[in-house]
This record gives sequence, structure tokens and C-alpha cells, in this order.
Amino acid sequence: MQTEINPEVITQKTHKKRKRWGIHLFPIPALVIYGMFIVYPLVAALTYSFYDWKGIKKGAFIGLENYKNLFTAEPFSGMFWNAAGHNVLYFVVQMVVQNGLAFFLAFIIYQKIRGAEFFKMAYFLPRLLSVIVVGFLWKLILNPNFGALNVMLGKMGLENLKKAWLGDPDTALLAIILVNCWFGIGFAVLIFLAGFQAIPKELIEAGRLDGAKGFTMIRTIMLPLMMPSITIMTVLTFIQSFEAFELVYAMQGSQGEPYRSTDTLAVYFYRLAFGGSTGDSTAIGLGSALAVVLFIFISIVTAFYLKSMQKKQVEM
Repeated sequence: MQTEINPEVITQKTHKKRKRWGIHLFPIPALVIYGMFIVYPLVAALTYSFYDWKGIKKGAFIGLENYKNLFTAEPFSGMFWNAAGHNVLYFVVQMVVQNGLAFFLAFIIYQKIRGAEFFKMAYFLPRLLSVIVVGFLWKLILNPNFGALNVMLGKMGLENLKKAWLGDPDTALLAIILVNCWFGIGFAVLIFLAGFQAIPKELIEAGRLDGAKGFTMIRTIMLPLMMPSITIMTVLTFIQSFEAFELVYAMQGSQGEPYRSTDTLAVYFYRLAFGGSTGDSTAIGLGSALAVVLFIFISIVTAFYLKSMQKKQVEM
């Protein structure tokens, strides 16, 4: 007996099959953009780092010579470790000042104080500004002659505290980092506030019934449950600190003035690859080597930290 084939069933199956294949096409534009702006630059930088360069012309293949020069040859080695130390300081100060203060402010807002919505908006407002605008405004504020900070200190009778904040090697980098903290604190407040609001209220009430309050409540109940938010902010702060460029460039240029006291690895990379300050023929190769080293370092440290934090959360 011959089975009759229903054309409508065949049509429906064909339509579902085409629809299923069509879904797989949606990620293609994103993958193309990712490949153009992420994968290709990484592969190109890795390739460039193995060659000698005559200006902007690729020269002979030299293997790991650029990496060797970056870590051992002067003046490249000295400037590399100097800039790396500044990035470490950048990260430490941001973790303590920006994230510590943001955690405290988020906790205060979480307590449903009067005007909480206004404070959330006020803290986040600097983030809406361009980094270049922020750098320009703070250069005016920190100007040693007519800057608002020195004028205010003079009005308060604190003449001895007036400084050329961006002209003194002892204060220039710290001033830039604190400006970065002012710029980024609003985003950190929102991340921590979201973490506080995700804590089940039942646990808070149970803690209060057990007599936990104030710092004890934060340490024993809130802090362990805030670890996902803390992990996110730590990773983002670490990446941002070791990629610090825009604000430093906007406030001090590409030379890390004064006397390389504001140099960071990203600024040093820019100077090597595009600034031509050394006059060396392998500047692009050295810059590419530095970019590869920085990418590998950030990736390894971030992956290690995320893995360790994931393990701790599972144990908790």
C-alpha cells in the first residue's frame, strides 16, 4: 500500500530547516567585526614583533630579539620596568581609593537614605564626560598659577600646601590616578549597589535577629555575598589600570612627563610604536612586542584570579 505524501508537511519541514539554518547566520556580522578589530590586530602585533623595522617598512625576521631588547637592553628595559611599576601603583590606589570609597557609598545608598536616587545620579555624572574633557578640566583645576585647587588652598591659608601638582614628579602620577578615581567611582558604585540589592532580604533579617549589625553584618553576611560584584570590579580595575592611556595622555602627553614619572605601559607602547622618540629602527617591532607582553600578562592574571575566586565561591 503506497503512503500518500502530504505537501504541506514537506513544506513545513523545509521551512523549519531553513529557519534553523538562518539562526546560525545571525552571529556572523558580530564575528566579522570581532575578527577585524580584535583577532586581526592581535595576530598582526604578534607577527610584527618578530621583525626588524626600517621606519614603517618591515625588515628582516629577527625572532625574539625585540622581546630580548624590551627586557634587557637600555633604555628600553629601564623605561619598561618604570612604566610597569606605575601601572601597579595605578591598580593599588584605584582599588583602595576608588573601589573602597565606592563600596562605602553604595552601602550608604543601600540603606535607603533620603535622596538616594540623586546621589546615584551625582556619582555617575562624571562618567558621562569624555576622558579628554576630564583631562582638560583637571589640568585647569590643577594649574599651579590659577588652578582652582591652589586658589582654594590659598584662600584657606594653606599656602605651604600649594604645588605644581602635574609638574612635580612626586605628585604628578598620584594626581592623575585620583582624577581617574573621581571619573570612575560612579560606575563602581552602581556595580556594588547592584550586589547589595541582590542579597536576599531574608538573610539580612535573620542576621539582625541573631544580633548582627553594623560592621559585623557587613563582614559576616554581606561581604561573602558581595564577592561576585567585588570580583567584577577587581578584574575591571586591573584591566583598566594596566591599559591606562587616555587620561595620562590627555593630562601629560606621550612623554610621561615630568621625567617619565607618569609613564605607563600603554603610553610607553604608544611612544615606541608611533612617537618615534627613541629614533630606533625597531620601534614598531618593540611596540608590538610590548603589546603582546601586556596582552599575555593581563590575560593570565585575569584568568588566574577568576579561577581562584570561582573556587572560593564554590567552597563558600
